[in-house]
Amino acid sequence: MRSFVSVALSLTLTFSALAQSGAQNGEWRYYGGDAGTTKYSPLDQINATNAKDLKIVWRWKAENFGKRPDFNWEVTPLMVGGVLYFTAGTRRDAVAVDAATGETLWMYRLDEGPRGSVVARTVNRGLAYWSDGKGDERIILISPGFQMVALNAKTGHEIPTFGTNGRIDLTEGLDRAVVKPGVIGSSSPAIVVGDTLVVGAALLAGTAPSSKENVPGYIRGYDARTGKKTWTFKTIPRPGEFGNDTWENDSWKYTGNTGAWPPLSADLELGYVYIPVEMPTGDFYGGTHLGNNLFSDSLVCLDAKTGKRIWHYQLVHHDVWDWDITAPPILVDVTVGGRKVKAVAQVTKQAHTFVFDRVTGKPLWPIDERPVPQSDVPGERTSPTQPWPSKPLPFDRQGIGPDDLIDYTPALKEEALKIASRYKLGPLYTPPIVADAGGKLGTMMLPHHVGGANWPGGAVDAETGILYVSSVTQPDILAVSVADPKRSDMGYVGGRGGAGGGAAANVEAFASRPAPKANTGPQGLPLVKGPWGRITAIDLNSGDHVWTAANGPTPDYITNHPALKGIDVSNGGKPARSLLMVTKTLLVAPEGNNLWVPVAGGGGNTFRLLDKKTGKVVHEMQLPAMATGIPMTYMADGRQFIVVAVGAAGVPAELIALALP
Repeated sequence: MRSFVSVALSLTLTFSALAQSGAQNGEWRYYGGDAGTTKYSPLDQINATNAKDLKIVWRWKAENFGKRPDFNWEVTPLMVGGVLYFTAGTRRDAVAVDAATGETLWMYRLDEGPRGSVVARTVNRGLAYWSDGKGDERIILISPGFQMVALNAKTGHEIPTFGTNGRIDLTEGLDRAVVKPGVIGSSSPAIVVGDTLVVGAALLAGTAPSSKENVPGYIRGYDARTGKKTWTFKTIPRPGEFGNDTWENDSWKYTGNTGAWPPLSADLELGYVYIPVEMPTGDFYGGTHLGNNLFSDSLVCLDAKTGKRIWHYQLVHHDVWDWDITAPPILVDVTVGGRKVKAVAQVTKQAHTFVFDRVTGKPLWPIDERPVPQSDVPGERTSPTQPWPSKPLPFDRQGIGPDDLIDYTPALKEEALKIASRYKLGPLYTPPIVADAGGKLGTMMLPHHVGGANWPGGAVDAETGILYVSSVTQPDILAVSVADPKRSDMGYVGGRGGAGGGAAANVEAFASRPAPKANTGPQGLPLVKGPWGRITAIDLNSGDHVWTAANGPTPDYITNHPALKGIDVSNGGKPARSLLMVTKTLLVAPEGNNLWVPVAGGGGNTFRLLDKKTGKVVHEMQLPAMATGIPMTYMADGRQFIVVAVGAAGVPAELIALALP
């Protein structure tokens, strides 16, 4: 009977995996549930009527993995055949755990020596799974030192016929003579498309780079059986390649970055993989690489077997805001104007949702090129226009002016206006200025340079086409300063910015003048009015917003502030990005965190289940710590589990498994 069920399950998986219908057969085989990163499961054992009975049924502790037990653990486990697979600890060990009990089955640790101690990105989001359907099952790990390792899924042992003794050096073949340790790495798993492993790249943050020269984050495909590299897609085109002319003054020769650090997505039936490409070297100054800079800030569709470009769309031309694409593309089938469409939706830091036909790359609704303000930084030349989707409407506020400032009392508004007068305000895409130019400390921008949306991205109901996305309404201050030629050849680097805006990276220039904080307004309150954290539901069949809900209650420091006595500010939401996952009836929405830019009241330990049709809270409970990874769900021993990673500063990271009694 067990063999019969196994064969039947394999056949079911073969056929159902081709559709963009979410996680299937009670499993969770990809980071986002399915290859399309829907983060959707049709399971409904846990539903609105019994959610109140959810309990923590097991906990897996990561405190003995690596030197820092309280690291920001952004992992989402896979679940295949009753086993969870995930990475743990600062060394990024691979771990297999019994999905029903939390018992550790095996672990794999790669000792990389010095190579593994100086890394581009310490955070990691998990593993990939490949099978030939005939018993060869592999777990694919990308190490901190940027090696790809194939492991036997049953034992955790290296596959000796993969690469060289089970490993591939991913620093090789990147068009630079020497790739220094810690310059390039990975923060997300590879994606499996048939028998091809597609690998992106993550590089050091570019707030104040030491050089305009860097490693390019090329996208590469590898044979899942042998580890042989089968293709390379150059995100910075070389002479003779499409897009090379968008890199002026031969800047293609030395410019780097343009990797794809979020999780990738794929259509298994088409054999296409969708790549969210980041910006070039230098987050806030592009004078070293003038032009539109393809394929930076682009959604690129490739043939997964060959690496051939099928289509692309650049979402930001010549980015000087660090508004690179940070969320995985979301694949879903919708009906637009009576026509069924295989769609791909891309949410962005600037709160846009771009939606395309994923076969042809044609926008589902018109995208306009709108005039935008221009830079006056010496040596800089920004694009005269930027792409603007006509639908859906933005899911968060864009641009900042007097009407966006806190105005709960006349006194607060007057003080907010006084604070804001120190900065240059303007619409979306107002570029950074030179610090202190014209008496202004910098450009105040909204959304923040980390979003809006960020790596948590969104989740989509694969059955209805409703997209859910979380965002934060929080301004930022951006400015550049002349680079110290002894420290950088960039000309200008980020400096005198707000939280995360570059002040820390250019300490020498402004050591005696602490950077202002963009989120600090009158009497310690936020400078802009709420809501500060929200979840938006968008119908991708029509492009219309369905509902918007605050991400929990307003932080206590605002609600209890004496200046707001007698004023109702209860629906302000936590300034954190909720980590979303969808089931048959529920939107799973733990409060999430805002660890990239710490703010008062950001994040919390509350785990919420919402009615996905209305956004109303069905049930909430407290977790041992703040959720740090996207939740996932599966069936094991006839029981539905929801598992989420949690942790916080000073609190060891854990996996928390919830289920009904």
